[in-house]
This record gives sequence, structure tokens and C-alpha cells, in this order.
Amino acid sequence: MQEPTFLILTALAAQPLHGYGVIRAVDELSAGEVKLRPGTLYGALDRLAEQGLVTVDREEAVEGRLRRYYRLSDSGAAALQAQVERLRRHAAAAEAQLGKRLGNALSFGPASAPIASVVTG
Repeated sequence: MQEPTFLILTALAAQPLHGYGVIRAVDELSAGEVKLRPGTLYGALDRLAEQGLVTVDREEAVEGRLRRYYRLSDSGAAALQAQVERLRRHAAAAEAQLGKRLGNALSFGPASAPIASVVTG
């Protein structure tokens, strides 16, 4: 699952949102690292709806324009949960590998040197 898709599903996990609400939520969730453009978002929402991961919750007329709210479907919630578990496994594997790297760096340092001096110096 691509990062923008993950963040869109995450944004919709708690409550239905309209497109601009999804854009703002993704910005907040990613600490500003992922900026969705409207065309990208609506293309993704259409694709996610076709896949049954999101559905249209309701539509409202606001200032003469139709505002469509989307919500996460049950299958979307299951897909999001599966991705969360997958990312946890990958993060744990990365931490384990980094731990091995740190362990290797420490094993080549002076035997009597404090750990802090080996890591920082």
C-alpha cells in the first residue's frame, strides 16, 4: 500500500470527512511531509471506492457546490489494520538490524571505552 493511500485510509478511520478535510488530516498525520493535491486525492478516493475500501457517507450542498463526505468501509478498516501490522513487523525488523549494526560498531571500539564515547566519538 502506498503511503498516501495509507494516510487517506487513516484519515477516514475515525470519522467521515469531505475532500478538503482529508487533505488537512493527511497533512497533520504526516507532520506536513505528505501534501495531497485535490486531483490526486479525488483520483485516489475514486479508486478506493471502486475497491470497496471507502464509501460515500453523504453529500451536502454548501454555497451551491456539492460536498461529498467519505467514510472507511469495513473492508477498508481491515486493509488498514493489515497494513498497520505489516508496518510494525517491518519496523521491528529494521530496529533489529540497526541493533546489530550498533552492536558491531561497539565490538570494534576500545574494550575499556565507555559506550557513549564509542557511539559519539
